[in-house]
Formats: sequence, structure tokens, C-alpha cells
Amino acid sequence: MFNLDKINNWWKEIIENEMKKDYFQNIINSIENDLKDWKNIFPSKENIFKAFELTKFDNLKVVILWQDPYHWANQAHWLSFSVQDDIKLPPSLRNIYKELQNDLWILPDQNWNLTSWAKSWVLLLNATLTVIEKTPNSHAKIGWQTFSDNIIKEISNNLENIVFILWWDFAQKKEVLIDTKKHYVLRSAHPSPFSAHRWFFWSKVFSQTNKFLTKIWKEEINWKL
Repeated sequence: MFNLDKINNWWKEIIENEMKKDYFQNIINSIENDLKDWKNIFPSKENIFKAFELTKFDNLKVVILWQDPYHWANQAHWLSFSVQDDIKLPPSLRNIYKELQNDLWILPDQNWNLTSWAKSWVLLLNATLTVIEKTPNSHAKIGWQTFSDNIIKEISNNLENIVFILWWDFAQKKEVLIDTKKHYVLRSAHPSPFSAHRWFFWSKVFSQTNKFLTKIWKEEINWKL
């Protein structure tokens, strides 16, 4: 069902190992049953693991975690918080851009697609990798949470000095999966309009990330879009 040919060897091995586990068969069965019922699933099958194709395991520097893809046609993307080109800007992503401007004086253009971040060593990971059209969190309980938890564990166990950016309670609950003695964790409120003013704006996660990377003699992330 899934084609992993374009995925880096490290990721490919990790994902293939997960696919052999019992829980993953439930993911496949659930998606196939939804498709048989003529439900639209986002993202498209060939893009479900696109984040792992764009961000190589051995170049990884930053992980940004969110719940699941956008659930509207043409808006859904395979990177957390990102949307397709020429799509109306979602409120949370708009606030991410505002904080980017507050923090680093980066003015975004009309491209809301975060692919450039993914290619700059930032893994934009959705905890649930698929969703049914117009039904948020519809695939949250089919097994993807186990998959993404195991991905976080693999990153934590096999790499060092990764910056984990955890926005909101949902992402912050995943901190138990991270070895905080080896990695750097940044927390703030969610960028949603409902919470951004509480602790997201002026959290300066982008500059803090680059300061940490500079401190350990790694190249900074180019946050410019």
C-alpha cells in the first residue's frame, strides 16, 4: 500500500520495522475500508510519508509535532501546520508567521508551504498521518499515534542534540518519550488564535533553536520561506 522507495535508508528501515507490527495492520485495514466506503483520505497515499522523504534522518536537527493533517480538500498537506501553495492561510499558520516576524524579522511571502523548512532539517511530524475529509482526528485511534510515538523514541534513542518544539498540551505530553538529557525541548502555547496570546507570541522558539544549534557548533536553521 505504501511506497518507501524515495525515503532515506534510516527512515525506511524504521518505518518498515513498524509496518511489521500488529498495530500497523489496523492502520492499513482502516484506510482501505474508508476508501472502499468512498471516503476521501488526506494526504494522498503517495504523500503520507513525505515528511520522511524531505527530511533525512541523519541530517535531522529539529522536530515540530502536531496532531493530524488539515481535513479540507486541497488544504491538506503532508507536513505539520503546512498547507499547499495558493491556499487560504489557516489561523494557526498565520500566527506562526507572526511569531517568525516578531522573533527574527522574517517577512513571509505568499507561499504558505513549509517544504523549505523540511528540506532544512526540520521534521514536521503529524502524530496522526491521515485524516478523513471534513472530519478532524478521524484517524487518531487507528494506530498512527503508536507509530509517531515510536518515531519520536527512535529519534531520541539514536540521535543527539535534536531540538523538539512542542506547542500546546498535546505535543508537550510527548516529552515523556524524549531523553531530555540528550536533547533540547522548547515548549509554548499553541499558535491557534484561542491560545497564541497566552504564551506563543514572543516565545522566540525560532531564535532559541538557532542559539542552541550555534552553541553546539551546528549550522542554524534557515527559517526564511
